[in-house]
Amino acid sequence: MIGIALALGLILLGLLLYWQLVIAEGTYLGPRVVTLLYDWSARAYERIKQFDVGAEQWFLGIPLARALELIPAPLVLDVATGTGRLPRALLRQPSFRGHVIGLDLSRRMLCEAVRRTAQFADRLTFVWQDACHLPFDDDTFDGVTCLEALEFTPNPRAVLAELVRVLRPGGVLLVTNRVGRDAKFLPGRAFPRDEFEHLLREFPLEEVKVRPWQVDYDLAWAVKAGTPQGGGVRPLEEILRCPACGGRLNRETGPFRCTGCNRVYPIAEDGVVEIARAL
Repeated sequence: MIGIALALGLILLGLLLYWQLVIAEGTYLGPRVVTLLYDWSARAYERIKQFDVGAEQWFLGIPLARALELIPAPLVLDVATGTGRLPRALLRQPSFRGHVIGLDLSRRMLCEAVRRTAQFADRLTFVWQDACHLPFDDDTFDGVTCLEALEFTPNPRAVLAELVRVLRPGGVLLVTNRVGRDAKFLPGRAFPRDEFEHLLREFPLEEVKVRPWQVDYDLAWAVKAGTPQGGGVRPLEEILRCPACGGRLNRETGPFRCTGCNRVYPIAEDGVVEIARAL
């Protein structure tokens, strides 16, 4: 009997670990665990995911570039950018003449992103920071994207609020919602299609459209309500804010420094702005 109980206990423990670390990717264990898992898998991430370049162009790059084509020099923020998948799909579009900022909390994923996007270095900036406290002014970006990541954040609703906050009126929001057979194992992180669409409509968003995208994800498009005021890439000094106090970040030479609390945010040798590593 003891042996049977022990075996059942080990099976349950294995199922629990599989749920927490594989299906949920550590989301219920906190951001540090999620980040650690992505740091560990950064080098092999694209090989594991096996992204289809053609599909990325068709479903992400081309439609996003078209949605932004009437905006002069659009500024786009990609939250949870990972290895720079969305920036590559967008920057490959001839009609897109703007700038992309990629943000992620996994530093090793950002290292991979820098390496894989070297050809676009003059039109792409990477920021090390979490999605819950976006270090930018309100109404800053003409496009804000967040792919395959909301379900791995502590509070998807709060992250959506941040995405909408930094989006300019008339700007385009592009996000995903986890569906498929594993979604039911992500309570509070993934939503049924109708519920997710209703959630988006709670924000000042118009033209909300949620459509099937992949086996495991829906793709949602929306436009921020209000008079469009987009266009014009601005330097980081004009849009960066201290996530700790909200103060403006200045930079003359070297790192960024907060004018409010005097925190210092370094710029690494690979060019990543390390907001998550305040000095």
